[in-house]
Amino acid sequence: MINITLPDGSVRSYNNDVTPYNVAKDISEGFARNVISAKFNDTIVEITTPLSEDGNLVLYTWRDDEGKKAFWHSSAHILAQALEELYPRVKLWVGPAIENGFYYDVDLGNDTISEKDFSTIEAKMLEIARGKHDFKMRSVSKSEALSFYKGKNEYKVELIENLEDGTISFCDHSTFTDLCRGGHVPNTGIVKAIKILSVAGAYYKGDENEKQLTRVYGISFPKQKELTEYLHLLEEAKKRDHRKLGKELELFTFSQKVGQGLPLWLPKGAALRERLENFLKAAQKKAGYEMVVTPHIGNKDLYVTSGHFAKYGEDSFQPINTPAEGEEFLLKPMNCPHHCEIYNSRPFSYKELPIRYAEFGTVYRYEQSGELHGLTRVRGFTQDDAHIFCTPDQLDAEFKEVIDLVLYVFGSLGFENFTAQVSLRDPENPDKYIGSDENWDKAEKAILNAAKDKGLNYVVETGEAAFYGPKLDFMVKDALGRKWQLGTIQVDYNLPERFDLTYKGSDNELHRPVMIHRAPFGSMERFVAILLEHTGGNFPLWLMPEQAIILSVSEKYEKYAQKVLNLLENDEIRALADNRNETVGKKIRGAEMNKYPYMIIVGEQEEMNGTITVRQHGGEDLGTISVEDFVKIVKEKVSNSLKTFK
Repeated sequence: MINITLPDGSVRSYNNDVTPYNVAKDISEGFARNVISAKFNDTIVEITTPLSEDGNLVLYTWRDDEGKKAFWHSSAHILAQALEELYPRVKLWVGPAIENGFYYDVDLGNDTISEKDFSTIEAKMLEIARGKHDFKMRSVSKSEALSFYKGKNEYKVELIENLEDGTISFCDHSTFTDLCRGGHVPNTGIVKAIKILSVAGAYYKGDENEKQLTRVYGISFPKQKELTEYLHLLEEAKKRDHRKLGKELELFTFSQKVGQGLPLWLPKGAALRERLENFLKAAQKKAGYEMVVTPHIGNKDLYVTSGHFAKYGEDSFQPINTPAEGEEFLLKPMNCPHHCEIYNSRPFSYKELPIRYAEFGTVYRYEQSGELHGLTRVRGFTQDDAHIFCTPDQLDAEFKEVIDLVLYVFGSLGFENFTAQVSLRDPENPDKYIGSDENWDKAEKAILNAAKDKGLNYVVETGEAAFYGPKLDFMVKDALGRKWQLGTIQVDYNLPERFDLTYKGSDNELHRPVMIHRAPFGSMERFVAILLEHTGGNFPLWLMPEQAIILSVSEKYEKYAQKVLNLLENDEIRALADNRNETVGKKIRGAEMNKYPYMIIVGEQEEMNGTITVRQHGGEDLGTISVEDFVKIVKEKVSNSLKTFK
């Protein structure tokens, strides 16, 4: 007999070789019909995999992330079979599930795939899916695997050559076989709706020096209705694309002459950034942070000491050589080593801690041109960085105060749907990290305790820690239900050791401080992009570049429009006047397109009575009111949207 422990702690006993499906059926017939994947002792298995030892079992349906992953991984196999049947010369490389759907990287030889081919591929995939072919895993020796692909597919051969004998498996379905580790739905028939989304170039092994393959992206669902809803969301996402909105709202631009991945902020965008910075600076000042400024470059030795050069040297720009022999600088990839040196500039007593340094510091990291994407993936970006140096006894309180700051930022900007992710090290890959196990244990425990005590809705992800310490990441869902990582807090015992940071304790001896890294926005560029797509460009009123636009009915009322503008500016309401020789209707349409929150219309009656007629973005008419009443409306709305910190 073997004992199977379920997530609720209950234990069920079975004869040897029971399968996850048998367990699901034992729970309920209806549940078993919906189970498509499973995890046994932290390893993803098929629901038909025999279980022959005691262990913990988790069963997944389509509603679970792991269930979707198995569904989309299986769909990638169906895509691969369809491509092989439609393009006989195709050579497959890899085809994983991704956050939304799946892709397969293939070498098409002399063939090409364009949008006109998508419907043909979809039809072939659905034909295969309707065959209800079982996915069957089998172990093969390394020699068998090499023999299967040798002379036919050099990409799979190279993959297999880097695998150990005894760890290699194939997945079969229908007439198709693929090299695979597992994690599939029971059969192809579960896949009912399929859409090929796009094709793109992708370098083999992600290396620009290697051959460019074709990446085919797709998505699939167990019901046609879900695909229809998803495609509707995609259309909405296109309307909200931050690159499109950024251009329309004149926030930022890019220039090939300046360089790829280096955004240029236009006046309205620069003002938006400044408001975001001032918003966070005000909160930080209340929380006891001090602003610092560090240079855009640093001596290579600085990043060797911190460990960043060893971990990220290949992803950094090449060293900058000065006229002095042997002197090398790097464009700054991180702010933390600079802040460590600021801390090291004088001795500290335990009575002075915690020390909190904050900076809107611009950093630079090389990204391949094919991976650049608007403001979300750039080569130069500004982090709302801060580093707290505290005693071990202060760590818990400081970490919780940073959580409060992040929640304040989210609340003031309309991000209400989020989960926290505790990112821990991968115990199977200790070489990925620096520092002692003792320090890692303390840091991980501190984050877990803080997340519990603050009542956060959190999940634990093993292997997602930074190389120098564990972290708490905030995963936000936007208005379209998409997940974004925004805001991070990290506990670090390692950089204080590497930079020999100390403080004098109450015992008059030198002690090592603990370091907290935090960035509520993450990067200004990525944050603005996500905020643009979340709000569709309709930012919270306090953040809008202009809160109102004054539309004069004709040239005769330009002076009154200017008078209203002056009154609003005196009350710190951001506004501008549109005195173009156009109809009011055309001016309103333009104001709607540019997403001005309020349109103030002035004409003969308004000038005569000293009033204004106010229309809200989206069409709601607020009627004719005094300027003073309008100012009250705006200020009350701003006050309600800006949360109180501390």
